[in-house]
Amino acid sequence: MAGWGVNAEILINVAPREVRAALLEGGVLQELFIERASRRGFVGNVYKGRVQRVLPGMQAAFVDIGLARTAFLHVDDIIAPDVSFDAQSVAASGASGGPSGPPPTERNEDIRRLVSGGDDIVVQVVKDPLGGKGARLTTFISLPSRYLVFMPRSAGIGISARIEDETERTRLREIVQQMVHEGHPGGYIVRTAAEGVDAERLRADLEYLERLWQHVRERSLRAAAGEIVHEDLPLGLRMLRDELGRSVERVLVDDAAELEHLRRFARDFIPSGAPRIELHAASRPIFDLHGVEEEINRALERKVPLKSGGHLVIDQTESMTTIDVNTGGFVGHRNLEDTIFRTNLEAAVAIARQLRLRNLGGIIIIDFIDMTDESHRVQVLAALEQALAADHAQTQVAPLSTLGLVEMTRKRTRESLEHLLCEICPTCDGHGSVRSVETVCQDIFRELLRQARQFTSRELLVLAHQDVVERLLGEESTVLAELESQVGRPIRLQAETLYAVDRYDVVPA
Repeated sequence: MAGWGVNAEILINVAPREVRAALLEGGVLQELFIERASRRGFVGNVYKGRVQRVLPGMQAAFVDIGLARTAFLHVDDIIAPDVSFDAQSVAASGASGGPSGPPPTERNEDIRRLVSGGDDIVVQVVKDPLGGKGARLTTFISLPSRYLVFMPRSAGIGISARIEDETERTRLREIVQQMVHEGHPGGYIVRTAAEGVDAERLRADLEYLERLWQHVRERSLRAAAGEIVHEDLPLGLRMLRDELGRSVERVLVDDAAELEHLRRFARDFIPSGAPRIELHAASRPIFDLHGVEEEINRALERKVPLKSGGHLVIDQTESMTTIDVNTGGFVGHRNLEDTIFRTNLEAAVAIARQLRLRNLGGIIIIDFIDMTDESHRVQVLAALEQALAADHAQTQVAPLSTLGLVEMTRKRTRESLEHLLCEICPTCDGHGSVRSVETVCQDIFRELLRQARQFTSRELLVLAHQDVVERLLGEESTVLAELESQVGRPIRLQAETLYAVDRYDVVPA
C-alpha cells in the first residue's frame, strides 16, 4: 500500500467483545483500529432510511436509519434523479478507500425538490456519530472491494491518486475501460492495491461488485424503513481488504478461529496474501510483545516527548485540536535558531504520526516554535506535508499564519482514540482541572458561616477529602479556631475516602 515502507506488519488482537488491529512500520505503531461489539462503526453500511424532517434553512434533512440518533443528510449528498458524477474527480480528491460521497460542488438545488418528510430513501453512512451529532449520510452509494470501488450512480473511471506511475495508471485505466465497455454499468475507482495487478483479478473484483450491488438493490426493495441493507466487513477482514499491500510482510493474529476466517477471505480475494497470515502463538500477549499496549497508553496523554528532549502538548476540544511544540530540555549544539529549527523538524514528523495514531480530525492548529529564518519555516512546513503524505485520511495544510501558526484539517470519519477509550472525568467534568485544596478550604469557611446563620445546632460537621481535612487541621487551624468562636459552637471534621478533592458537605448536628 502506498505510504507503507519495508517491514510493515498488521497485528490483530481478538478479545470476547473487542477486536483491535495495529499497523506497524519498522516496529513502530502508526495506526490503531478498535471495533467493539457494543459500538461497531457504521461507516460503509447501507440503510433503508425514512426522512423525519426537512430543514430548508440548512438545506438538510434528518433521516431515521434505526440508530439512537437521527442521521444528517445534506443537499449536496443527495443525488438528483437526472445527475451522475464523475468517478475520476472523486479519485483525484483522494477518496478511493471507501464511502465519501461526491467531490464538493456548487449546487443550487432546493432540498425540498429532492426529499420530503416521510420519504423512504436508501443511504450510506460516511461518518460515524461523533459526540452529540448523528451519523452523516449520502445517497451516492459506493461499494469497495480489494482493487476497485464501484459507484452505481456515477460514470467514468478514476485511478487512485496514490498510484503515481503514469504508465501504470494508463494500463489500469485501459483494462477497466474495456470491461466497462462490455456492458458493466456505473463508475469505478481503481484502488492503490491494484498497482501491478493483472486483468483477470480486476475482472473478478468487478464481477463481485456487480453481484454485491444487485444484492443491495434487491434487499433495499424488501427492507422496511430503519433496516440495514448492507453491512461492511468486520475489522479483521477490512484490514486485509484495505491494508494488505505488497509492503506488508506479515499479518499476525492471536486467535485460531479468526486466523481461519482471514485465510479463507485471503484465498478468495487476495491469494498472494494468504501465506503471510500467521498465528501468534507466543505466551506473551501480542500487543504487549510488540510494545503496542504501551504506545496506546502514551497516546492518551497530553504530553508527547521528542527524542531531542523537546515535547508536544496536544489538547483536543469540541471545536478543534491544538498542538504546542516546546524545546523542553533540548539546548542544541550551535545556536538558538538551530535548536528551534531541529526541534520543529522532529515535531513535524511526530505530529503527523500522532494525528494518525490518535485519529484526530477536524480543525487542527499547530504552534511551532517561532523561527526567524524564512528558509527554516519553509522546510518545516514541507516536512509536515511530506510526513502527512502517508496518511490515509485526507488532509489540507495552510501556509504559516502571521502569528506563526499552522492551520490544517484532517478528514474525520470515526471517533478519536481518546473519545473511544475514555469518558468525561467525573471529578473535573471534562475541564481538565479541579479546585485546589486551599480554594475548597475557603469555600468551607464561607459555608460554615452560612449554615450557622440559617440553623441552630449543637455543632457543625464538615465532611471532606482527607487532603482538605489535613489542611484545615494544619495551615488553616487558626482560622478554624476563630470560626468556632465566631459561630459559638464546635466544628468537627470528618475525612471521607470516597469524596473527590473539591467535594465537601457542612452538616448541622
